[in-house]
Amino acid sequence: MKALLQRVAEAAVTVEGREVGRIGPGLLVFLGLDRGDDLAVAELLLSRVLRYRVFADDAGRMNRSVVDSGGGVLLVSQFTLSADTGRGLRPSFSPALPPAEAEALYDECLAWLRAKHAPVAAGEFGADMEVSLVNDGPVTFLLES
Repeated sequence: MKALLQRVAEAAVTVEGREVGRIGPGLLVFLGLDRGDDLAVAELLLSRVLRYRVFADDAGRMNRSVVDSGGGVLLVSQFTLSADTGRGLRPSFSPALPPAEAEALYDECLAWLRAKHAPVAAGEFGADMEVSLVNDGPVTFLLES
């Protein structure tokens, strides 16, 4: 499982012209689900996402988490994070969790996040999404389970 975190001033997801999720300051989280991932793995990684210190404290150091800062989380499924890009000129998606399993796990991840933090917004699993963001920093980290 991979979570690509981007600290944002704001972010939104649109599907077929309708906005399905929006946050103000917080974290945009692109989530890649790999074969072998399950809810136990997800809970560990998502707990780390919520506690990961990427927001400035009063001294300007990255010592505050999204929870500490009261920011939002926008969760977007991103199967391309699971791609094997080790060779050739075309990615292989064989490491990715199959779509039906991935959707079920993504829904569990979203429910878990919403139970632990607010506000949480989300993209639409499997949809062709347009993601807009104002990256704050830019600050981007890749967390892996």
